[in-house]
Amino acid sequence: MRLSIAAGVAIVLGAQGAAFAGGPSDDKLVIDGELEITTRTAAPEGHPLDELISGWHYRTEETRALEADSFQNPGMLYVERGEEIWNTVEGDAGKSCASCHGDGEEFLKGLGANYPKWNADAGKPYNIELQINACREANMGAEPYKFDDTDQKSLTTFIKHQSLGTPIEVDLSEGDMKAWWEKGKELYYTRTGQLNLACATCHEDYNGTYIRADHLSQGNVNGFPTYRLKQSAMVSLHNRFRGCIRDTRGAFPAAFSDDLMALEVYVTWRGTGLDVETPAVRQ
Repeated sequence: MRLSIAAGVAIVLGAQGAAFAGGPSDDKLVIDGELEITTRTAAPEGHPLDELISGWHYRTEETRALEADSFQNPGMLYVERGEEIWNTVEGDAGKSCASCHGDGEEFLKGLGANYPKWNADAGKPYNIELQINACREANMGAEPYKFDDTDQKSLTTFIKHQSLGTPIEVDLSEGDMKAWWEKGKELYYTRTGQLNLACATCHEDYNGTYIRADHLSQGNVNGFPTYRLKQSAMVSLHNRFRGCIRDTRGAFPAAFSDDLMALEVYVTWRGTGLDVETPAVRQ
């Protein structure tokens, strides 16, 4: 039954592929007419694809235009809120993020392009959300954010935005990062759920085709957190991972679980060399 369903999905994907004549857009992403973003680049050694292409190229002209204009980009409201949070005192220690790190735009420049990072104390990779919660608890005496709390997404978006235009690069030499990368790679190619699909099924095998009304990109994550018009909100990377798994009718994993952290390490590496676009705009 699983194979027959998967085969049906494949037929739909293949049949609708012709609807997107010419493939991804050849436009260049230039933010506010000033900052050109690297959205196409050669893949790193060992990558299954030859060229990396940002999901921006797979969106409609109207959606691409939203991301190119900071005034029109709805995700910039989260950046503004995140900056407020950075400077707001919370917790028993009477501190804000700025109390330790100073000016956010200066301290955070380029930092978000290198996450996930190895956290020796935790013995695992940490993404920006986990690092925020660790700082809140240890240094501010504040409660950690619950997954996908609006303030968590806003602060993460602000932090990542300070790396706008900086190429993604994950250091796999730290700690056991390479082992987590291997685990993430295995998960990426593992078929799961009632539809018997893997990440690679859509983002490699049927990249560039349509599934229903959605044009399948390479699945690069250089724009996360991303503003999705469909949800009228910023969407975190683990929210998107879980949404994809839900769509395969697979078991719903916990956010920041070891499996999803390993997947984040691997998928982020897959986008090596693409510039950070946060907040990207997608459909």
